[in-house]
Amino acid sequence: MLAVLGFVTILLVLALIMSKKVSTLVALIFVPAITGFIAAFINAPNVIIQAAQAAAEKAGTAYVEPVITFGTRFTKALSILSADYMGKGLSSIVATGVMFIFAILFFSTCSDAGVFDPIINRILKFTGEDPVKVCIGTFLIGCICHLDGSGATTFLIAIPACMPLFQKLKMNLWVEATIVALAAGIMNVMPWGGPTVRAAAAMSGLGYEVTGSELWVGIMPAWIAGLVTCLLIAAFLGKKEAKRIAVGIPAQEVTGLTEAKTTNTSNELARSGWRWYFNVALILVILYVLVTNRLSPAVTFMIGYCVLLIVNYPSVDLQHKIINSHAQAAFLMVSIVFAAGAFTGVVKNSGMLAAMTDALVSIIPTSMGTFIAPIVGLFSVPLSLLFDPDSYYYGVMPVIANAVSAMGGNALAVAKASIMGQMTLGFPLSPLTGATFLLLGLSGQDLGDHQKHTLPYAWFASAIMVAVGCVACGLLF
Repeated sequence: MLAVLGFVTILLVLALIMSKKVSTLVALIFVPAITGFIAAFINAPNVIIQAAQAAAEKAGTAYVEPVITFGTRFTKALSILSADYMGKGLSSIVATGVMFIFAILFFSTCSDAGVFDPIINRILKFTGEDPVKVCIGTFLIGCICHLDGSGATTFLIAIPACMPLFQKLKMNLWVEATIVALAAGIMNVMPWGGPTVRAAAAMSGLGYEVTGSELWVGIMPAWIAGLVTCLLIAAFLGKKEAKRIAVGIPAQEVTGLTEAKTTNTSNELARSGWRWYFNVALILVILYVLVTNRLSPAVTFMIGYCVLLIVNYPSVDLQHKIINSHAQAAFLMVSIVFAAGAFTGVVKNSGMLAAMTDALVSIIPTSMGTFIAPIVGLFSVPLSLLFDPDSYYYGVMPVIANAVSAMGGNALAVAKASIMGQMTLGFPLSPLTGATFLLLGLSGQDLGDHQKHTLPYAWFASAIMVAVGCVACGLLF
């Protein structure tokens, strides 16, 4: 019964999210609240009896079987749902949610302060009129712009910044779109990237107590391999463009370009001089602390953000203005993380997950356990076209991870393999994300053409990451 209830819960959540009938937040809270109550109602008699037995043993008296009425069972089910299911699920992902809030605030404020502007300008000067350098520079700008984890911000800055060079040299704009997509995708694996945060929250909800930075550090060799691969792809595309231009083949015509409605960093917020060097040093220190696990990611970003505000914006009014300008984005994202904590808490603590795992284990050969994670990794990019990040990381991945664990494999390997492509390298290709259409509008691309051009490169880079992951990151162990 619990296995059926678990599969119904996941399928309902997936259906509601993917059909856009309700918001992700509502689906992740309302559905498990209902099915969790049903599970709690089923489990309530055993819980009541066990509590009575424990009380009798503690008091040293004879056990008397309690009378369980409908009202008693109903009330107990509500208590179990609130404290044991949803409550424990929420407590398991508090640190991840806090980290996510302050990471968004930190990098968004760095952007306000103009930390990345001189770097981008120097890259643009470096590129000159060499198509290879232009493509490499575009990739680096995309990586820098995506440090805040926002696809919209990345595309709004990177595409307009580099497009004049592409148009001047008569380079294909689909090449620019592909390169920026690869840059945003590979940087989305960072500890504060949406998929990594979701994977950490889901695994913590299952009891593995892992942070986004630990997942990122755990696949560091694979991530570096993916980063280098994407950089080489950018250089390769630049060479192809140089050859095409040399023989006089015209670039593909583009219509319907969307004008980027961006605002330059205001003079009030931009910081230069010694503060600029301080901000760059602060970013490097935070990345070092994250990699070495000197402090928890949440504490690291909390302290780092306070230092950033004090040094750059001593005025209390200005601090409030900056925090308020980014609070909505931070709140919207972290609210879904907490909703996911409630969801995974219900599925795990009610016994649904264990029952679903037993059902899957009974039909999958045990010998396949160690190979499931690499298989998940290999298909993670195309899976981005089928599942949005919430559906996959909170609905699909936990079941796969638990089944792998039951078969003797490493459940965390499934999370590591997933973030090697699912809504990382795959997210700028997915029709399920609004940022994809922003990328298409700014570069004048059609979704089908963009997927045709970009999917092979993104999938190849992801496959390289999985191959390195199997050797160096324990995906097979």
